[in-house]
Amino acid sequence: MEWSTPTDQRRTLGEICLNWRSCCSLQNIKKKLPILQWLPKYSLQWLEMDFIAGLTVGLTVVPQSLAYAEVAGLPVQYGLYSSFMGCFIYCFLGTSKDITLGPTAIMSLLVFLYTHKDPTYAVLLTFLSGCIQLAMAVLHLGFLLQFISFPVIKGFTLAASLTIGFGQVKNILGLQGIPQQFFLQVYCTFQKIGETRVADILLGLICLVLLLVLTWMKGRIPRPHRGLPIWLKLCHLIVWVTATARNALVVIVAGLVAYSFEVMGYQPFILTGRTAQGLPSLQLPPFFEETSNGTIPFTQMVQDLGAGLAVVPLMGLVESIAIAKAFASQNNYHIDPNQELLAIGLTNVAGSFISAYPVTGSFGRTSVNSQTGVCTPAGGLLTGAIVLLSLAYLTPLFYYIPNAALAAVIICAVAPMFDVSIFKALWKVKNLDLIPLCATFLLGLWEVHYGVIAGVIASGILTLYPIARPQIKVCHQKCLLVQPQSGLSFLSIEYIRNMIYEGALAGHLPCSVVLDCTLVNSIDYTAVVGIEDLLQEFHNKGVSITFSAMQAPVLQVLLSADLKGFHHFPSIAAAEAASQEEWATYNN
Repeated sequence: MEWSTPTDQRRTLGEICLNWRSCCSLQNIKKKLPILQWLPKYSLQWLEMDFIAGLTVGLTVVPQSLAYAEVAGLPVQYGLYSSFMGCFIYCFLGTSKDITLGPTAIMSLLVFLYTHKDPTYAVLLTFLSGCIQLAMAVLHLGFLLQFISFPVIKGFTLAASLTIGFGQVKNILGLQGIPQQFFLQVYCTFQKIGETRVADILLGLICLVLLLVLTWMKGRIPRPHRGLPIWLKLCHLIVWVTATARNALVVIVAGLVAYSFEVMGYQPFILTGRTAQGLPSLQLPPFFEETSNGTIPFTQMVQDLGAGLAVVPLMGLVESIAIAKAFASQNNYHIDPNQELLAIGLTNVAGSFISAYPVTGSFGRTSVNSQTGVCTPAGGLLTGAIVLLSLAYLTPLFYYIPNAALAAVIICAVAPMFDVSIFKALWKVKNLDLIPLCATFLLGLWEVHYGVIAGVIASGILTLYPIARPQIKVCHQKCLLVQPQSGLSFLSIEYIRNMIYEGALAGHLPCSVVLDCTLVNSIDYTAVVGIEDLLQEFHNKGVSITFSAMQAPVLQVLLSADLKGFHHFPSIAAAEAASQEEWATYNN
């Protein structure tokens, strides 16, 4: 046994201290806590812009959260429980000034599919999804998201938006007892169309029209000029706030209408009903569930969540990072994808302690945030405060919100996601990309995870096919010249072997071959074995196969394999000359 000397110990301790200092350097701390990068530069102008943005997003997120809880099949208060934790955590850890974390239409649909309207399962899914996302951040596994191609994401979005949108038709019509599976839902909705409630459909259609008009107005409100009178500026501000906070306006008006009927002793609408009042209690995530039939243990709950443990965290990351990148590009700044993983993961883990369901980045609210001129993530602090105030003081009023009004909010929120122009765009650029798009879309209407899996497999096949069937130039000169256009791998070696065999050995008069490896930049063991078999076949036929212009790493691998009959030459001409000489020697 060797004992270290005091000098060695001092050196070791010095190295440890040096590594510790580098890990704890100010630059690394700022990287892990992005708030330290912008907080020292914070100004009153930024505060004003962040206040306006935070207030605007707050007025948007409250009605949307109530509506998305309906999509998730949970009591409406769970939408608000899920809306404020991300506002606070992302302020410290987020690298995008625009993005807002919270419940979204797609995430709510996934929660519904995998938790079956059970809040206990939803909260456990939040905790486990956050743990998976945190693990991906720590292990720097963000690159896995690159395996989900854009056509797959768009196909998933199309299927989700159609499923969510049509799923709210029953609430617009006032129908009950409609199944949630998309195809059964379409069938049963048309089957029960005669049971439509007149009051609900009238209210729902009025809310839809009002939302569409306000959306149209928002896109056409001109910027106020400095020379305008104060009263005109005030009118402009009122119109702008009304159009921006249209969801809140519609829900409030619909609630007042329903309350008026309630006072008169007649209620023609289906209402949200009673909700739990006050702030959520701070408690551990549920690792078991007590039911009338006994206790469901943690292991059984995990098994029941099934594919949701993969689909929910991955799609949450894909959605959030895609939105963050889009707005970072639009507003000329950069984000750190791994830091985004950390922020989302920690938000979900912390959210599970206050009964939240899984959250991700919201495109609609992020767009509102950006358009109102937000300068830093601090705008989310006011948004979170508005949600907390709503929970503390407004939950008794949620009783009077008609389901038809919430359905109108959801339909208008998901309608822009159903963008069929992607079909035309893919047809122009690369029509084969329509295969993963359509596979994801069609199977996603049946089961979401089947659609994603099918799309990823289709994208993988389209990506790997050119590798398995690489372009090969074949020239008949003094001998057969074969020029692969990519690396030699287990996917392509069999195809290349068959081409060489058919071109040089399958005929009555076999000929020599020169394999030009100028463009071959990689090789694996299966390819080495394939080359060894090819050399043996040529030797049995009495003809040669030579190699030319190999790159150094590839040549080193083949030389280390010590292949019998392997000959390499620096140029095609030298390889052809050697082949002719060997052919002449063999004939003599």
